[in-house]
Amino acid sequence: MFIQRLKKFLYTYPRPEREQEHQDSPKGKPLSKELSDSLELLQQSMGKNTDFVIHHLAADQESDYKVIVSFIDGLVDPLLLSKLLENLNRLKLDNLLRADKASADWLKNQLAIGNVRVICTQEDLIHSVLDGRAVIVVQGMREAFAVYIDGGSRRSVEEPSSQTVIRGPKEGFTENITTNIALLRRKIKSPHLTIESHVIGTYTRTNVSIAYIEGIANPEVVKEMTSRIQSIEIDGILESGYIEEMIQDGVQSPFPTIYNTERPDTVAGGLLEGLVAVFVDGTPFVLVAPVTFYRFLTSSEDYYQRFDISSFLRIVRMISFFTALLLPSIFISLTTFHQELLPMPLLISLAAQREITPLPTLVEALLMELTFEVIREAGVRMPRAIGPAISIVGALVLGQAAVQAGLVSAAVVIVVSFTAISNFALPAINFASSVRLLRFVLMIFSGSFGLVGVLGVLIPLMAHLASLESFGVPYLMPSSPFNKTNQKDQMIRAPWWKLRTRPIGIGDQNRMRQPKDKKSFAEREVGRPRDPLA
Repeated sequence: MFIQRLKKFLYTYPRPEREQEHQDSPKGKPLSKELSDSLELLQQSMGKNTDFVIHHLAADQESDYKVIVSFIDGLVDPLLLSKLLENLNRLKLDNLLRADKASADWLKNQLAIGNVRVICTQEDLIHSVLDGRAVIVVQGMREAFAVYIDGGSRRSVEEPSSQTVIRGPKEGFTENITTNIALLRRKIKSPHLTIESHVIGTYTRTNVSIAYIEGIANPEVVKEMTSRIQSIEIDGILESGYIEEMIQDGVQSPFPTIYNTERPDTVAGGLLEGLVAVFVDGTPFVLVAPVTFYRFLTSSEDYYQRFDISSFLRIVRMISFFTALLLPSIFISLTTFHQELLPMPLLISLAAQREITPLPTLVEALLMELTFEVIREAGVRMPRAIGPAISIVGALVLGQAAVQAGLVSAAVVIVVSFTAISNFALPAINFASSVRLLRFVLMIFSGSFGLVGVLGVLIPLMAHLASLESFGVPYLMPSSPFNKTNQKDQMIRAPWWKLRTRPIGIGDQNRMRQPKDKKSFAEREVGRPRDPLA
């Protein structure tokens, strides 16, 4: 609590250099009627950039240049730009000078290209060019016009690389925030889907959008999310991880309190439950909050398969979670301190392996875990064509050689390998990384104090999870506090015709998914006798 108050104080404390920066900036200064002043402003701000282009147009043949169109080459669509210049050449721009306040509407109707926005300040003029707009400045007008003809090279919609599914949509988010929001709107075709946009970053001016469904999402959560994002003051935002670290709860916790995904269907499903999504321009990963512990063990594919298969897979993931977290530490504590708990045949087999290994079990396990982490990191950083091959060959060769050389026992290699495989079964990468980190802590305590050391870590860890929150939602909900209704979609998934309500505590504004007075086809078929000859 003290750390959070200190950070809030530091964020809100006035800085003299920042105040001087705002005083010297052109923010709030209106545009001049003279075209030469705006032209000089653009050339002073952008003239050193070779990709900055200014086109001069004339209102008539006898006058000097009365209209300019400025843009950055590569950020605008060439076809739309040529059409824009062609339309401007055919227009009688003197009519624009005689237009009243409806000049933007008049120009929009005449151009019939993109969206036209009125610019009134010098700062908006510069930033509109940097944002990839074509800016039109007319002699004698205090307003300029920004035409949205964004373009340039962009990655097309592809299958997500980090969250693959066997059954389900194959499309994933891209680095363009406009495309990502359009993918979401194709999933949720409702006017209640609300998008709020913000610009963060002194230099990058990154577009950040908050998405939620009005009437389902908790207004307090939306207000808190907006407040935290607006309070961010930083020079640049390059990825959604910047936003995640600045707005998350439990900054000292190893467990993530914000879910990130590159799947539009996952974001759409979260919004239908009452969650809030944060889109960041320049990254395919979208943030979703508030979340609970169990959301990191679920996959979007759970809702596309039969409920019994989905429930079985969720149980497998829960077992994999405990295996990845506790198996090495329990093995170390049993073989080092509590041999009496092992069956005699297993104890004799382990003792025979230990005769030729000079290192303690803790050192063996730590050595193998660190080796596996190095191989994993090398496989990720190496070129994609040879990365998987190097990882598999490195793991097999090093493990086999270590056992034959007598550095580690075969049992330790089996435990570490199965632990790594169990870690890969966790759907969320950031959650799996937290488990990897905590595994080393548990191994050290188990090698020092046995099972007492394991319990000495697990008990404070459970207390920490019980006290953790994500935007006001308890992290262990619905287990703590216990809620019977929400159990239908936690460890097991009930059939869709039984999931009539949204989770309590998240989508409380509108909890009904299906009407109560109407039975589903599955419910009508229960108990109905069937004629085998029918």
